[in-house]
Amino acid sequence: MARGKDSTLRRCVLPTARYRRRGPIPVQEVVRVLLHVSLGTWGSAMSDTNLSSFIWSVADLLRGDYKQSDYGKVILPFTILRRLDCVLEPTKAAVLAEKKTREKAGLNPEPFLLRTSGQLFYNTSPLDLKTLMGDQDHIGENLRAYMQAFSPAVRDIFESFKFHTQIDELDKANLLYMVTEKFANIDLHPATVSNAQMGAVFEELIRKFAELSNETAGEHFTPREVIRLMVNLIFIEDDAALTKPGVVRSLYDPTAGTGGMLSVADEHLAGLNPDARLVMYGQELNPESYAICKADMLIKGQDIANIIFGNTLSADGLHGKRFDYMLSNPPFGVAWKKIEREIRKEAKEQGYNGRFGPGLPRVSDGSLLFLLHLVSKMRPAVDGGSRFGIVLNGSPLFTGGAGSGESEIRRYVLENDLVEAIIALPTDMFYNTGISTYVWIVSNRKPAKRAGKVQLIDASSFWQKMRKGLGSKRKELSPEHIEDITRLFGEFREVTRDDVPICRIFRNEDFGYRTITVERPQRDEQGKVVVGLRGKAKGKPVPDSSLRDTENVPLGEDVGEYFEREVLPHAADAWIDHDKTKVGYEIPFNRHFYVFKPPRPLDEIDAELKACTDRILTMIEGLTQ
Repeated sequence: MARGKDSTLRRCVLPTARYRRRGPIPVQEVVRVLLHVSLGTWGSAMSDTNLSSFIWSVADLLRGDYKQSDYGKVILPFTILRRLDCVLEPTKAAVLAEKKTREKAGLNPEPFLLRTSGQLFYNTSPLDLKTLMGDQDHIGENLRAYMQAFSPAVRDIFESFKFHTQIDELDKANLLYMVTEKFANIDLHPATVSNAQMGAVFEELIRKFAELSNETAGEHFTPREVIRLMVNLIFIEDDAALTKPGVVRSLYDPTAGTGGMLSVADEHLAGLNPDARLVMYGQELNPESYAICKADMLIKGQDIANIIFGNTLSADGLHGKRFDYMLSNPPFGVAWKKIEREIRKEAKEQGYNGRFGPGLPRVSDGSLLFLLHLVSKMRPAVDGGSRFGIVLNGSPLFTGGAGSGESEIRRYVLENDLVEAIIALPTDMFYNTGISTYVWIVSNRKPAKRAGKVQLIDASSFWQKMRKGLGSKRKELSPEHIEDITRLFGEFREVTRDDVPICRIFRNEDFGYRTITVERPQRDEQGKVVVGLRGKAKGKPVPDSSLRDTENVPLGEDVGEYFEREVLPHAADAWIDHDKTKVGYEIPFNRHFYVFKPPRPLDEIDAELKACTDRILTMIEGLTQ
């Protein structure tokens, strides 16, 4: 944010003492001021962007004492603290009275306090952010006491932020009172700012801080429209079941980030059936993202014991759990060298009883490890099965030849008929990369029409340009694009538009092949075939390794017929070493949507070249005269 704009915000918003006398500044008033500043007109509509801009203006207080990359360490936990402060405000007095009564009776007050607060958390301090403003000299001591009075689950959130360290730093810089006052004057009560709006605020703040610290914003959250598409795809075939009264389903994200996928799925299911309940689970490696996700789940009434901190691949925090639905956007192309020992140990000791039995990808890219992890979390088909969506880059589709870890993983999911569909997204869709990305929909409870088949959808042309790019993100899916892609998936039929295929359906085995090793004999100086003299090789031609070659034969084709047709006419002395034959799988997505465009006629090209040459000659003649 430019300094000039910060200064305008400071002049127009901060000095409004009349609001301080009357209590928290209503968000609607903040928005009116911000709209007046930016548009020159007064308005009253709620705006997530303007709310986050107001919170962001705290950075103006921090400038000079904090590096820009450290702003988030203050603003994010303070935003959460104020949100929780507002949520508990209506039951504050009742909770304090309940605590006194139960302790006087010699009882553990915790279950009673939870019931009285009406939330899955509570605070037993008589203080709140507003009352903290009444004792400027002891702001640090009182703020720590207030935070320590939260229930353990909430304290864990602030410990993940290392918030006590920031309190000390702000106190030393004589900024603690001013920053606390800033947040005390924002009304973040759920009646004023909905959970969806609060989630959007978190998302915007995380993106800004990631840009400032030169981190990849995509490691923290996924674009909302991509999540909406994925949620549509995993729920579409279950709409009838999800609309039944009292339905309860579980959703898991092993790379939860700030909880965006969990939140959008919850909103979607609530739209289908307000009486349905989605129990959400997640694990996240980044401490701040974990803290935000946990806070968001807490406010939404979820059991935050289901949100785990740590590395999903090396330390599965939900071991043995199985889920109805799963969503994930793991980091693209990230090496797993640091956790290689743990991964290889599990693969060796547990095999198919663990997560990595089918194989291990190369250490430079762990994307397919997350795919295997999700497969291991699927409910057995006899118990209702599971469906999940995962975003991957192009590498997992084709990297690795027959027998490699990547190929064996593809072989496992295809031969077990787990892949329902793969959807190609447009480039420039994510904040941290412009590369091509693909959504895999995987299920062990395919409808009968999908059995044994895989649907490929090329949605790379389904996009609209963003008015303002965010990092590497230049394009977005409109609601119409999401609806169109969802319909293509649901109809499950091949579709061509303007002579270009956009949806195709294949058999699982169409992606399989056999890699055969073609040998040719060594020859002596006279050109005679050299034969073996001992053992099994006795009397047989000795292969010449310099002439050795391989051929990939589609699984659906007879190897012998292929060899006679494609190899023997060119090398009559060749043979197949069947002991070296390997089965491989790859999904050459782009090849299946390639449309050949014949070159223009030569006469037309010649005419253009002649016209160009004539113009050049004319220009040269003009220069020589």
